[in-house]
Amino acid sequence: MLRQIIHIDEELCNGCGLCASACHEGAIEIIDGKAKLVREHFCDGLGDCLPSCPTNAISFEHRDAPAYDEAAVMESKKKKLTNDSNRINVGQSSGCPGSRMRTFNRDVNLEANKLVLKNDLHPSRLNQWPCQIKLVPEMAPFFDDAHLLIAADCTAYAYANMHEDFMKGKVTIIACPKLDDIDYSTKLTSIIANNSVKSVTIVRMEVPCCGGLQAAAITALKNSGKFIPWQVVTISCDGRIIE
Repeated sequence: MLRQIIHIDEELCNGCGLCASACHEGAIEIIDGKAKLVREHFCDGLGDCLPSCPTNAISFEHRDAPAYDEAAVMESKKKKLTNDSNRINVGQSSGCPGSRMRTFNRDVNLEANKLVLKNDLHPSRLNQWPCQIKLVPEMAPFFDDAHLLIAADCTAYAYANMHEDFMKGKVTIIACPKLDDIDYSTKLTSIIANNSVKSVTIVRMEVPCCGGLQAAAITALKNSGKFIPWQVVTISCDGRIIE
């Protein structure tokens, strides 16, 4: 059928892999140092991968291609989720090490490392990896029954007790709506809709651009079709919680 689909110019591609991470459907892979559209029926033609390409190697084209197969995409995601979970359990990894899923059992680690923590008064409360919205998968074991924290990048630097007051006991995902210049609502909707998220906390800075993150999270909550408790906390530029 004739439809819109992406085209990758391999001469311009530098093999960074950002497009593969941005592609929610898994249509793109890095092969021999170049991005390739390996599953045409996985490409929805919406172009989420386009803004992530630093060399402008990706464009749209209108040509004969297999129809987008949403059922096949969801089945592939389920298989990948199972495989990723198995790799985590046996300590293996594949693909980019920076985006490999990991879960940290903080309570066990704290108990096992009491002697070490005598010299570490402020242990990390990050419970999973990755944490960037662009890199975090839409479906992951750490989202099961999770209390989700959606935080602007700067909040952890402005608010001194971010780990204890907000990150503790939560799955944390972070982003900067001004620097990323994308709409997060689609991916956040998928995360909330496809996982058993129990609550959502949005922590933003007082600056206007952070309103984009808040709006995306609220839109995602509405579009998910779920009724989940949520709250917004605003941090001032000098590090205070604004009531």
